[in-house]
Parts: sequence; C-alpha cells; structure tokens
Amino acid sequence: MLTTKRLIPFLLGALFITLGCEKTSYNFDDLPDTVKSYFTTDSAAYDVGDVIQFNNKSESADTYLWDFGDGTSSTDQNPTKSYGAPGIFTVALKAIGPGGTGNYTINLTIRDTTPPPPTVKDMFFIEYGTNAIRKIQLVPGSSAELIADITDKAGVGLVYDSVNEKIYFTDFEFSNNGKVWRMNLDGTGLEELVSDIVDPYSIAINLNAGKIYWADDDGNISRADLDGGNLEREFVKIPDGMMRGIAYDSKNDIIYFQEVNEEVIYVCKGDGTGVSKLLTGTYGYSLFVDEVNDKLYYDDRNTKSIKRANLDGSGAEKFVDANTPSTRIHGMGIDYNEGKFYWADRNAGIIKRANLDGTNIENFLSGLSSPRGLFIK
Repeated sequence: MLTTKRLIPFLLGALFITLGCEKTSYNFDDLPDTVKSYFTTDSAAYDVGDVIQFNNKSESADTYLWDFGDGTSSTDQNPTKSYGAPGIFTVALKAIGPGGTGNYTINLTIRDTTPPPPTVKDMFFIEYGTNAIRKIQLVPGSSAELIADITDKAGVGLVYDSVNEKIYFTDFEFSNNGKVWRMNLDGTGLEELVSDIVDPYSIAINLNAGKIYWADDDGNISRADLDGGNLEREFVKIPDGMMRGIAYDSKNDIIYFQEVNEEVIYVCKGDGTGVSKLLTGTYGYSLFVDEVNDKLYYDDRNTKSIKRANLDGSGAEKFVDANTPSTRIHGMGIDYNEGKFYWADRNAGIIKRANLDGTNIENFLSGLSSPRGLFIK
C-alpha cells in the first residue's frame, strides 16, 4: 500500500511520461514553397550607356527588390538599366514570397570606351644663335620657353632619354674639344659626359643597351654608356669620312648614319658590326627613323629636298622640297597624334611641318636664329 508521500512522486512521474510521449503531426505538403532568388544578364561586362536587360529567374516569389550598386534600385520583375560611369558594380536581387526571402548577387563590369583626349606634345629644340635649348607645345600660336642657357656651348644634336627623362646634346664650340652633355628635362643638372671629340654632330640613343651614339667630323661613330662610361671613340670608323646625321632603329637594332665626303648613308647593327652602304649620292645633315611606319627620312641638299625610303633603302622618294640649295636640316621628328612631320631649317630660321603624305607644308615657328636638333615627346 502506497503512502501519501510515496504516491505524489509516482503520479508526477506518470504525468511526465504521459506528456513526453504526446505526438504532434505536421503536413509539410501544406507549407509554402521555398523562395529562390536568381537572375542572369547577357554579359558580365558592358560599356557606359549600354542598356542591360536583367532576366529574373527567381522561383516562388511575388515581390522583387533590386539594388544596382550605384545608388539606384527597382521593384520591376525584369528591369533594364544603364550605367553612366565606369566601374565594378554589385547587383543584388531580394526575392520575397509566402515561403520567405531569397538573395542573389553578381558583379558587373562597366567600361568607359570614350578615348581620352589626345595629349598635346612638346617639341624641344636647340636655337644655336641664341645659345638656348627651348620647348614649345605643338599647337599653332604657342610660344617657346627657355629650358636651358647653353652659352659657350655650340649645341647641334639633341636626343631624349624617355626612361630616365634626360636630354643629351652635342657641343662643337671648340672644334677639337667637342663634348657630349646631359641634363634633366627641365634644364637642371647639366653634366659633361665626354670631351675631346672632333666636331660632334648628331646624337642617338639605344635605351635597350643603355648606350648613346654620336657622329663626328673625324669619320667616327662613337658610343658610350648613358653616363659617359665605357667610351668607344672609333666604334665605327670610315677612313677620311665626315659624319653628320645619325639615327637608331630600336625595333630592328640598326644604326643609320650619314657620311658627307662620299655622300653615303650607311647602316650597321647596334653592336657596330655589318657596316654597309644603304643609299648613295645623298648629302645631308639629318636622319630620322619612323618606327611606326618603317620609314627612314633624310635630307638631301643635292636634290634640295627631304626624302624618305623604306628601312632597307628601297622605295626612295622625295617627301618635301627644301626650297634652296643652302638649306641645312639639323633636326626632324613626328607628332603621331596629329600626323605631322617637323623639321628645323637652319638657314631660314624656321621650324616647318607637313602632313605625313608631304602635303600642307607650313611654317610652324619662324624668326629663329639657326635652329638645330629637335625631338618631340
């Protein structure tokens, strides 16, 4: 027989067992479908202004909230959208239905295909008669500004080191003690690199090999490191020659140079080997290699013109008339942005230009005192 004290725990335990075993049944078929958020686009990258169609493939949803990642949104089921600026934008879709909420995102790349405005080029040139190196923007009506006063230096050849932003120029103020100089692009930091050269004329640069080359009046093409070290005075020697123009073709590692006694344009490899005659019967002071169009430009006082040829010497033709037999061209260059060829007419005191087909010859800068070497950057 159970006493009262023993009966109470027994009844509580029975009650616990009875409640713990109670079953609750669920009908999962009656629950709403799970919401799935998903959409596609025709591409992962578009241009600024393109109309983008968003293809909503969500399931079991009836409300849609779009966030396009640029501060704009939409509640359309299948919206269209265009972006006004480039960038990478995260597009998010929240799909809502009776069964809950689904979220899905993708990244879209928006490109700006508008070409940047062309950069106005500068031309640097030597004005021999005023002992100056000057710079001018290649916009008609621009005024030249002084970069460096080179008093007591008879600058003639000019070249630009685009890697280190340095200017190199030759100096034949003292005919048997000519020099090569280097300075910063703003005219500061002038330093003498090489001396004791017989009338150095044109100068060229080989940035791949870290070398400068120059032509002198003693029949030599000489070379040195960019700082003037490892000097080779007779790197190429033409006996009884007088060198004037020089140019370097970096695409093909070829040096072109002019010898005026025999009126020959020579070529050789960048290491000085394989010297051979390219063109004969030409008397001039300036050479320019157009590496974009694979052309060699050279002045020829015998025909009173600037000529051009293929880099192998074939297809030689008159490019523009130089007008007078006394004209001497000491500098040439091309502005590829505008498709213009420039040259310094020393005796006329003018820097001229023409289209690359030789038309529309015009005076770009007049009233100069013996303009010589030039480069465009």
